[in-house]
Amino acid sequence: MRGHGVTGFDEYDGTGAGDGEGGTGPGGKGPGPAPEPPRIPLPRASVEDSGLPLPELDALPPLPPELPHDVLKSLLGAWALAACSAAETAAVEAHLGECGPCAEEALRLREAVGLLHQPESLDLDPGLRTRVLHSCLERRPPRIPVPAWAAPYDAETARLDALLQDFGDAEWHAPVRLRWFTGDAPTSRRTTVAGVIAHLLSVDGLVAVALGLEDPLAETDAVADAAADTGQPAGPAARTEAFWRASRFPPTRAVRAPWRDQSHHLVRTVSFTGGGTGERPVPYGDFTLPLHDAMLDRAFECWVHAEDIAEAVDYPYGPPAPRHLHAMIDLAARMLPAVLAARRRSGLASPAATRHLVAAGTPGRSLRLEIEGLGGGEWLIPLDSPAAVGSAEHEVAHVALDGVEFCRLAAGHVSPTEAAAGQLGDRDAIRDVLFAAASLSRM
Repeated sequence: MRGHGVTGFDEYDGTGAGDGEGGTGPGGKGPGPAPEPPRIPLPRASVEDSGLPLPELDALPPLPPELPHDVLKSLLGAWALAACSAAETAAVEAHLGECGPCAEEALRLREAVGLLHQPESLDLDPGLRTRVLHSCLERRPPRIPVPAWAAPYDAETARLDALLQDFGDAEWHAPVRLRWFTGDAPTSRRTTVAGVIAHLLSVDGLVAVALGLEDPLAETDAVADAAADTGQPAGPAARTEAFWRASRFPPTRAVRAPWRDQSHHLVRTVSFTGGGTGERPVPYGDFTLPLHDAMLDRAFECWVHAEDIAEAVDYPYGPPAPRHLHAMIDLAARMLPAVLAARRRSGLASPAATRHLVAAGTPGRSLRLEIEGLGGGEWLIPLDSPAAVGSAEHEVAHVALDGVEFCRLAAGHVSPTEAAAGQLGDRDAIRDVLFAAASLSRM
């Protein structure tokens, strides 16, 4: 049926266009404009109708394996440590959503794993022992107190003993290099951790002999021969070498017990005899120290060699308490004038300016030694004679060092040319004092 120029269904061309702008010309005759694309896109074809291959079932994520309850429970520890395979992890986590007892156990295990990975060190604070003892003694004073001049030795031997208590055979035989200065040159001696403790035992024996205690080297022939030849006890180096040679085998961990017992006997003896024994002389072979200075000297060497041991086994080790460190620095500062005079007699230091010295106790040229940090303070070191008195009016030089750095210089572990943080004044005086400080060191 046709009517009024309207195109009927029999003329539909499948483009959705009738007569008018998108269809044929007037009357359905002649070419018209090109057809426009549909405004609404057609639906996408399904994968089944596209002709593309379907995905393989193996490529899909695997389902958690079905494991018995006992197996899943045994995997909880590995799961908490993240040590399960992907399939086991999936199976365990699926099971935890269904099993309450296993979920609680898994939570406890995961919290325990967190405790095993603490970021901070689990080692005790090295100052803890001192603080605990100080707190206890404030509440109940000791019936027989340790003299103040023996407290550094008591503290340092206790710290070293705590370091040694968990050492195995490998640590006891770890190599250690002892370092000190001879003249103007550094020198060293190779030994082991056990050899260092044997060295401390042999030199502490000098103090033991002065107190009337048993000498641990009394039966060593080399030590007895040295004493007979000189009329004086063998010095620290001779005693140590004799002790090492007398051993059939290199020292082992067995040396810890006699060293520990001797340190306890020394502290107990000076405590029972009272602080008045501090002036008793302790011969070191080439020189003599009063007992209170000898105990400080032994505390200093104990700390220095404890650092050597800690370095050998790659373990951190801190400096002494500030008041103990100050006492050690004070001892070194008081010994500097005598060491400087000995170096001058050997031609290793510049000549003294004798015009400043009229009588003993007269102020002379002085160097101001400023120690910063732990154990800090200031000392005026007389430069021209041990009998002179340090004087600010005659100050010709000023040296500033860190407290721990100065102690390492006095131990021969730091070069005199690299130690001072600040220097001002007479360069020769500064060099003489720094090299004298390094000359305090010995094996």
